[in-house]
Amino acid sequence: MTSGRRVLITGAGVAGPAAAYWLARAGFEVTVVERAPHLREGGQSVDVRSTAREVIRRMGLEQAVREHNTGEVGTRFVDESGATVSEFPVRAGSTTDGPTAELEILRGTLARILADACPGSVNWRYGDRITAVTQDDQAAYVEFAGGPRERFDLVVVAEGVGSATRRLVFGDETREHTLGMYVAYGTIEREPNDDDWWRFLVTAGARQITLRPDDVGSMRATLSFRVDEPVLAELDPYATRRQLCRRFADLGWEVPRILDGFEATDDLHVDWLRQVHSPSWHRGRICLLGDAAWCVTPIAGGGTSLALIGAYVLAAYLSRSGDGGYEQALTGYETWMRPLVDKAQKLPPGVPRIAAPRSRAGVRLLRWGTKVAAAPLVQNFSSRLTVGPSAQQPLPPWAGKPLQE
Repeated sequence: MTSGRRVLITGAGVAGPAAAYWLARAGFEVTVVERAPHLREGGQSVDVRSTAREVIRRMGLEQAVREHNTGEVGTRFVDESGATVSEFPVRAGSTTDGPTAELEILRGTLARILADACPGSVNWRYGDRITAVTQDDQAAYVEFAGGPRERFDLVVVAEGVGSATRRLVFGDETREHTLGMYVAYGTIEREPNDDDWWRFLVTAGARQITLRPDDVGSMRATLSFRVDEPVLAELDPYATRRQLCRRFADLGWEVPRILDGFEATDDLHVDWLRQVHSPSWHRGRICLLGDAAWCVTPIAGGGTSLALIGAYVLAAYLSRSGDGGYEQALTGYETWMRPLVDKAQKLPPGVPRIAAPRSRAGVRLLRWGTKVAAAPLVQNFSSRLTVGPSAQQPLPPWAGKPLQE
């Protein structure tokens, strides 16, 4: 292996395995460290849109993603009785996706596809984490919870929105902007009356409830609510479930079933939504990727697509860097990605407040808006609002091993 080409990637969600694939193809010696004891294959549905679809094609993985499509046929807004308010079917073959993308896949399934596609040379280190990192002009020096200090020529931090390694390196330079909204995710049993629509209820009290299908015979549910403070922080799973029951117990439709399902599920996850803003995504031999660098939150959408695009763009610039030149490559990566991320992070005025209104009048207005957006003459225009991260420039050229056709 050529000297100066040893890379550590921390985090094995979507961004980490995608970066491992591309950096290994570019000739780097890649190690991936993940604090979980194995690849985490749970999670909700994510989509692959716009420029990210081109990245997946270049990886030769588009067919694999299609084969694991969740089967979701579109998005349907409903009222408290379950009656349809408006619907947005999948636009197969269209250049623009609606709320449901043509390529919908479970997050954990996508992570597994990406990891399995990596060359055998990639070293996967599970059940470990970074505890300290320093650097000089020549390398980064990493201390691990489960092993000795090691030297790497580059460290890629792809740990997610709450990245501990980002805090070690960037401190308070990176800012987390909270959106004042919780989302609780969980898997529940599928019932005979369930269909393959993503059903979406917005109701008074600044609450949202969703149910959507997967490809493994269950349903993925969410309970969301707006609140001024992180009221679920530091709560244990039992107390978290009690809080969710108190906030949603007055509702009908599928909510009692979801609450019961959340009592039984072992993959309940609660997220206090926040965006990540950083004036720089790299410092010396350490760079940020994916949600650790620019989390846009599910409200903005496109986080998975940005992770896939960012992984390719980072590796493409590094593929032309030789044994040094990291500063120039990292600057090129950031310059290329920054306009795409800035656009994705700009939420429409009033969001999430207008998307989760407290009053019944606000709910009625929102439902009227979805009806207008779903009208045939308007839907072509409204679908552009959910097109996902679409680069206005070609992907940077590749100088590593030949790309997949």
